[in-house]
Amino acid sequence: MMKIIIHDLDQQEFTALYESKNTDITVISDNGTIRNCIGCFGCWIKTPGICVLKDGYHTMGELLSKCHELVIISKCVYGSYSPFVCNIVDRSLPYLLPYFAIKNGETHHQFRYDNNFALSVHFYGNDITKAEKKTAQALVAANSVNLNSTGNKLYFHNSLQAIKEVI
Repeated sequence: MMKIIIHDLDQQEFTALYESKNTDITVISDNGTIRNCIGCFGCWIKTPGICVLKDGYHTMGELLSKCHELVIISKCVYGSYSPFVCNIVDRSLPYLLPYFAIKNGETHHQFRYDNNFALSVHFYGNDITKAEKKTAQALVAANSVNLNSTGNKLYFHNSLQAIKEVI
């Protein structure tokens, strides 16, 4: 089992923030090749579990199936993830099946994999409002249910240095 870190930082910022030499960590960052999810559902129909867009991010579902911890580091943008991180979450759709189940009185997709993982989300920005925090809390709670994650933690940081103290 591995730890996955998804972040929107530039390489220098990330290196200054996270200096682990642990080989059981997969870091997902913007290499400039990611394409937007096109909503074709090919990951459910044509190539089950794998995105049809072959850009290096097409195995997100499989990666999530092998992780025990997912860490997301993102600029808080109106209470949501940055565009890159949001796209990674969208491209994780192959982690799920196209079938539905009722959980807590709500309709959710069934899981493709029998895996759950701890989720930690670190939003950063020096001007995150109360309304943005409330939106972000609801977003992460929904992501937790949809991704079958447990032991979830949500943090708001005024600086990148503050993140380093927690991760």
